[in-house]
Amino acid sequence: MKNTFGNSVSLTIFGESHGPAVGAVLDGLAPGIAVDEAFIARQLELRRPFGKISTGRCEADPFEILSGVFEGRTTGTPLCIVIPNKDTKSRDYEATRALARPGHADYTAHVKYHGFEDYRGGGHFSGRVTAALVAAGAVALSALRENGILVGTHVARCGGAADRDFGDLREDLARLNEARFAVLDEAKGREMQAAIEAAAAQGDSLGGVLETAVAGLPAGVGEPWFDSLESMLAHALFSIPAVKGVEFGAGFAMAEGPGSRWNDPFCLEDGEIRTRSNHNGGINGGVSNGMPLLFRCAVKPTPSIYKEQDTVDFLAGTEAKLRLEGRHDPAVVHRARVVADSVTALVLCDALALRYGTDWPGGLAR
Repeated sequence: MKNTFGNSVSLTIFGESHGPAVGAVLDGLAPGIAVDEAFIARQLELRRPFGKISTGRCEADPFEILSGVFEGRTTGTPLCIVIPNKDTKSRDYEATRALARPGHADYTAHVKYHGFEDYRGGGHFSGRVTAALVAAGAVALSALRENGILVGTHVARCGGAADRDFGDLREDLARLNEARFAVLDEAKGREMQAAIEAAAAQGDSLGGVLETAVAGLPAGVGEPWFDSLESMLAHALFSIPAVKGVEFGAGFAMAEGPGSRWNDPFCLEDGEIRTRSNHNGGINGGVSNGMPLLFRCAVKPTPSIYKEQDTVDFLAGTEAKLRLEGRHDPAVVHRARVVADSVTALVLCDALALRYGTDWPGGLAR
């Protein structure tokens, strides 16, 4: 399915950047999961633009749950969430309709949909649609949290500054999930924000690296080969606009040095099987091993910049120059972190339902 992801728990997203609304349908959820609308609103707030490091478009995101929830809990039928679009300026895109914005999907969308695409603000390819992912992901995050599984993401690198590594994981995750700009070292966060503002002042943009950790995931979740935990997560994470790379554990660094450096020796801690290191990011053979899940996403610089760029008018068949107008993010890495949390939670709920049955989280076996 082109706009649907998941096996036991599936997510369908719909909408365009400048259409009436964006939304999501979650199907396969067990009945009885608590749905905290205040938490959904908080998650949407963490995705929302703020300050000089974000776009001027700021939607209030007054979501509406149309089905699947009764008296604060899931019914077990499809859960539909809709978020209206209000703060749109579609005329900003009329003059450049046929100009392929470098780094965007304007040309590929035109070819794929034979010229019938909604070009305004990137249409269905827009990062605006991630609001639906975040709203649905909030339900999944709540279900995980009720079962002692915490998810959190920080901006590990941006603008030449690097955040500190995770320490006390549960404490760090709790802090990150309350932070507007998600870093573990606030001084490094200020450096990153200053770098984003400097790029914006030059009409340019910045990317960064997100690092996500999951605490409390039991061993045995995931399948070998094509539904490995890594492949399910990577599949979903690459759906986030601007994500261009995903690595688990030590990732590409493991290509250098011998196995004795990167293997994770097993040990017993308080009667529990653990590993002394976590270079493999909590996964062996595509299946969780009980250690914290750890992975990173490379987020490219926002392609919408205010510098003049070379392009092509794909309707006229001529080369052209492009200078963008309108409202654009000088960086999206700080806003994408809550999207990474949401996508991770949705994948884990699906994987846990595959492992423990479709009544998860009602009967999670530990």
